[in-house]
Amino acid sequence: MWYAIIALDHPDSLAKRLAARPPHLARLRELQDAGRLLLAGPFPAIDSEDPGPAGFAGSLIVAEFADLAAAQAWADSDPFVAAGVYRDVSVRPFRKTLP
Repeated sequence: MWYAIIALDHPDSLAKRLAARPPHLARLRELQDAGRLLLAGPFPAIDSEDPGPAGFAGSLIVAEFADLAAAQAWADSDPFVAAGVYRDVSVRPFRKTLP
């Protein structure tokens, strides 16, 4: 089943986000290579494709896991969690309807 991982960043965490980005992206690429990633990306902190020093407000990841516990465990072990980028992470079942 698909699960939406919705994460919100701590204020002023851009430097931590940039430092932890390579291992974060590596985990996402593993999901993508396994055909289990529907989408992933950050929420810019301002209304801009490239927010520059304003940074990001969080992230959205939609990926396939065996169950909610597996999705939660994966989210809990994200490098952004360990680095102190994310202040809140929620995991919810997601049913893709369109397209």
